[in-house]
Amino acid sequence: MLGSHLSIAGGMVNALQEAGELGMDCVQVFTKNQRRWVAPPLAQSDVTDWIDRLESMGWADPADLRTVSHNSYLVNLASPDPEGRRKSLALQRDEIERCEALRIPLLVSHPGAHLGAARKPREPNRLGVAPTADEQAGLRRIVEALDQLHSETSGARTITCLETTTGSGTNLGYDFGHLGFIRSEVREPERVAFCLDTCHVTAAGYDMADDASAAEVLDRFDEACGLAHLMVLHLNDSVGALGSRLDRHAHIGEGCCGESCFRAVIGHPLLATRPMILETAKEPAPDGRKWDEVNLEYLRGL
Repeated sequence: MLGSHLSIAGGMVNALQEAGELGMDCVQVFTKNQRRWVAPPLAQSDVTDWIDRLESMGWADPADLRTVSHNSYLVNLASPDPEGRRKSLALQRDEIERCEALRIPLLVSHPGAHLGAARKPREPNRLGVAPTADEQAGLRRIVEALDQLHSETSGARTITCLETTTGSGTNLGYDFGHLGFIRSEVREPERVAFCLDTCHVTAAGYDMADDASAAEVLDRFDEACGLAHLMVLHLNDSVGALGSRLDRHAHIGEGCCGESCFRAVIGHPLLATRPMILETAKEPAPDGRKWDEVNLEYLRGL
């Protein structure tokens, strides 16, 4: 189930058009400008065109997990600031409602930043240990925010997929245990799942550079979160070295993740029906093709 994050410029349906032209199995989109707090509502014509194209592609059944949305970068469900929390809840609720209208089953969301005491930029993540007091408070705020959103969108089928992070700044989610804790504490855990980003886990400090270590990392994820709840994967190589906490994506095979990292997730039987999304740069590749074509060819070769 290989695809990419594609542009909705000129109309949302254009992302589906490009996905079909490139022979993709799935696609991820922004449903609006991800850097603005307020966006105009979805036009009914955009909704109709999107659903018509889904049906013509055979992607209309949400159970097939062909389409993924990514929430706004502005949302911070861990914010201790009342105004920031209010705005984040409103923006996330709008995103859930857009996914419902567009029959998008999966909504990838960054967990949030606690905005308390920050570590030094080069200080490594301490993986597998209890969260700090600031982190624990932030995780609790995420749980409360999700419970509120689920109450306000009762009956919605969209699943929020909390994404692994590099741990930059005060961002939560760099440790698998953070994500597992959130799902274990919400009142409706069936509405929460996970997204594993290969760049992020490498930069966070999870070593997948050989087959044995890659399998071990997936085992650690399974223990903390459950691979059955891993509904989306972001396939990005990492510019930053292991444990660098640097969130910069590289083309597949041109970074620090290691071929074994991608081989492990693509070959895992539990992940065979999960959308695996490229989030790499779109400039032309050296051979003139689109980079998505080059990266997909590499991945399919594994």
